[in-house]
Amino acid sequence: MTKTIYNTTILPGENKVIKLPIGSLPTGTPIKIPVYVFNGKEDGPTVLLQGGLHGDEINGVETCKRMLVNEYFTNVKKGCVIVIPLLNVYGFIHFSRDLPDGKDVNRSFPGSKSGSLAGRIAYYHTHEILPHVDFGIDFHTGGAMRSNYPQIRYTPNCSESNKLAKVFNAPIQFESNLIKKSFRATAEKEGIPILVFEGGESMRFDELSINEGIRGALRVLAKYGMIDAHSLATKNKNKTIYLTDRKWLRARKGGIFTSNINNGEGIEKDQVLGYITDAYGNRSTVVKAPFDGYVFAINNHPLVNQGDALFHIGKKK
Repeated sequence: MTKTIYNTTILPGENKVIKLPIGSLPTGTPIKIPVYVFNGKEDGPTVLLQGGLHGDEINGVETCKRMLVNEYFTNVKKGCVIVIPLLNVYGFIHFSRDLPDGKDVNRSFPGSKSGSLAGRIAYYHTHEILPHVDFGIDFHTGGAMRSNYPQIRYTPNCSESNKLAKVFNAPIQFESNLIKKSFRATAEKEGIPILVFEGGESMRFDELSINEGIRGALRVLAKYGMIDAHSLATKNKNKTIYLTDRKWLRARKGGIFTSNINNGEGIEKDQVLGYITDAYGNRSTVVKAPFDGYVFAINNHPLVNQGDALFHIGKKK
């Protein structure tokens, strides 16, 4: 099916790169968002693969970049694949989750043509990209020195999201409520299911997360007949763990935090997961598991304050 994105026509069988102009640096250097469009010869679904909604979440950017470099989409059989490796260019330049004015693009949808910079980026996305999309995968990374084990978050009571999550086959999956003014909430309002993939820690490459993200995306595209099944996607499939009753374990006291467990591991009630001591070893606070389950995110910051999140855990469904 012929597509027109930002006044650019992409015919069936064509691949094009469209650059959305979103602003400029104080030096006058223009900032554009490259959008890679791979249009198959036959009709089929249009899938969005997106990274860098938060500028410091480098694993999502790398996941999309590697899929482009490895040319997984150059010969899409049917449907269309749209890849945006880096949406928040400003945050990426400044090693920041947000934009220079402190606004979060993922809390600015559907955006405004004459609003803040975050609102304008969201507006372009909502009006130029989203109308073409049937479903998508939004690649994210843990922030604030928190590392996420590779996981898929999907929308509750959305059968299509649930179906896509099963096909993606991440190590860990769970339902996640929509957040007001987020990209996913805006897409879902238009009937477009979006999977959120989380993996690794901001500004730090995590090969497991990158590879799981690639494999999951290839599984989804192959399932819909858009590409041939790739060996990366078919071998070493995960036995997905579905979680419920998720909660953060928080620091009861401030101090030096040491984790005693690896991310993604199973835990048992009352198991010691970590310790908090002062700088001199004079006191120690033990962090124990409140129930049987799994750890799927760990705070890697060695210094914590009272109330800081330490472990994200959940029960097996």
